[in-house]
Parts: sequence; C-alpha cells; structure tokens
Amino acid sequence: MDGTILYVEGVTVSFDGFKALHDLNFVMEPGELRVVIGPNGAGKTTLLDVICGKVKPTLGRVVFEQYTDLLHLHENDISNLGIGRKFQAPTVYTSLTVFENLELSLNRKKGVFNALFSRLSPMQRDNISNTLEITGLLEKKDEVAGLLSHGEKQWLEIGMVMMQEPKVMLVDEPVAGMTDHETEKTGQLLQKISKERSVLVIEHDMSFVRQIAQKVTVLHEGTVLFEGTVDEVQNHPKVKEVYLGRGDH
Repeated sequence: MDGTILYVEGVTVSFDGFKALHDLNFVMEPGELRVVIGPNGAGKTTLLDVICGKVKPTLGRVVFEQYTDLLHLHENDISNLGIGRKFQAPTVYTSLTVFENLELSLNRKKGVFNALFSRLSPMQRDNISNTLEITGLLEKKDEVAGLLSHGEKQWLEIGMVMMQEPKVMLVDEPVAGMTDHETEKTGQLLQKISKERSVLVIEHDMSFVRQIAQKVTVLHEGTVLFEGTVDEVQNHPKVKEVYLGRGDH
C-alpha cells in the first residue's frame, strides 16, 4: 500500500445473491487520473458506491491514504476525509446562480440559509473565482444555474465537488449527453483537476477515454479483467471479446 491513496482489497458485493463485485482489487496513486471502463453490469458504479460508503461490501476492505479503513465510516465521514463524488446526472441548485451554487458547496456544513448569507473571507472568494476560471464558468457566475446548458451544469457540479477540496474525486460518466465540443472541454477540465488531486472516472466513450486516460482499468463481471494504457486495452484479446467488440462503447 506504500505510495497509494486508495486501496481496494478483495471487495465482494452481493445483491440478492448476485455478485456485483467479486474479489475486486484496485489501487490508485496520489495525483493519478484513472479511467474505469467495462460493459453494463460490470460493477463500475458499484465500485464508486463502495468507495464513498453508499454500499457496504460483504467481504474486503477499502483503505484511504494507507491508514483509514473506509468500511467502518458513514458517507458524510468519508466525504469529510477527502473523497468527493460527482454523479452522472447533474444535481445543481437550479434556482440559484452559478456563484451561489459554488458558495453553498464551500459552506455545505452550515446549511443552505447560513451558507448563502454568511460573509465570505477573501480566501474563500478567491477559491470560488479560481474554480469559476478552471471550469470555464466565470462569465456565467451571475446566471441562474437552471439556464445553463447540459455541459455547463456538469462543469458546475464538478466545480461544486472541487469546492470541498477532495483528495480523490469520483466522476461517473461525465460526458454522457454532451456535444463533441463540450466533451473535449470536459476532458481538459479533468486533466487540470488531476494536477492537484487524484481523479477516478467511469466512462463508456472510448474516444473520450483516449483523450484523458493515463491508465485504464477494465471491469468484467465484478472484477478487474485488465489494466494498462488505452492502446494496450484496445488491443487486448479478452477486452475486445467482452467489451470493445460488442458495441457497448
């Protein structure tokens, strides 16, 4: 486990006898941008659920920063430790402005009312401005979030997770429903983010995977089938058989 930020060992998750994950082992290093792919039902989202505490496995353990076993902790505790998650569908506050959404995420322990009416420190305001710049939403900061495009809402929610300053960010299918231009910008955004924290991305779009991936993990039937570069993954016979050759990408 030395030098790892996330260590998943022997994790098995069963739902009514069906093993969504089966003796799965998975390791991430600090500052890594990892992409996880696999056919539907391979266990990709379940892996994220286990890491963030939404699902408790039958067997195995999940260790964060070499010493904290996450399986004994609640979702909020895991989030507070430094694991942030962006779900597939954007869940922004549509009646608030872009700036207010980020402000609320910055002060999420205070409650909605107190967060929106508490005074921001210069450092907090700089943090929001920096996030607006990185996500490309600076010019939209005063716009109501409900008026944003689908891609912009995704970037806003990524920014909202960034405001929590996670050490590991979990991102589930971020480019689903995006235009080609939005997809490219999302890839650039995730690459920027990975310079400051580890990023784990679940994705189906192989052209997007090629754009961003440093290392790819392929899941199949709840366990790791193969890990390697995009080229190694796309040329691996078993991966072609169970995933790439079936048209699921």
